[in-house]
Amino acid sequence: MGFYAEHIVPRVINVACAMGEAKALRRRVCQGLAGEVLEIGFGSGHNVPYYPAAVTRVAAVDPSDVAWKLAAERVSATTIPVERSGLDGQSLPFADSSFDAALSTWTLCTIPDAEAALREVRRVLKPGGTLHFMEHGLAPEERVRRWQRRLDPLEQRVFAGCHLTRPIADLLTAAGFTITELDVFYEKGAPKPLAADSLGIAVSP
Repeated sequence: MGFYAEHIVPRVINVACAMGEAKALRRRVCQGLAGEVLEIGFGSGHNVPYYPAAVTRVAAVDPSDVAWKLAAERVSATTIPVERSGLDGQSLPFADSSFDAALSTWTLCTIPDAEAALREVRRVLKPGGTLHFMEHGLAPEERVRRWQRRLDPLEQRVFAGCHLTRPIADLLTAAGFTITELDVFYEKGAPKPLAADSLGIAVSP
């Protein structure tokens, strides 16, 4: 990664991901997590304050050293053990059926091969394990999708590979997950092309 992607983008995302409805959405998506949890795209640890008490351990996967340093205060403030356990969601260093649940928030937009990452998440989840997700992606309305397609090249340059046009639900089902809860909406106060969100739970067979 270049200097901008490695040092500037994590700091911008650290601020941006704490704005608007982000806190309320993180609280929603973390509800029901329990046991040993894999979090891909851990970033600077904004989800840590919302882990339920039933979570016994979190394996945090993220490629950014800067983001992990920014997460230090949040990690030290929780009683739940959080360990940085991998750098690449597309190739997870865990045995099959290792985790009770997984968490992904605003991550699938940026992983270069989201399909591979979801297959890996499914591999390391126990049968019946759940993936809690909060992602932005392809909007439900065609008029908004047209703007997303226009803005997508700029979005990728500014936010180091972030895509606006990934179909989140389709990616999950293609990876073999069964979606049991799904809420598709636009974040309040944000431009629709940038804030078409999908929040829900998917189950690994």
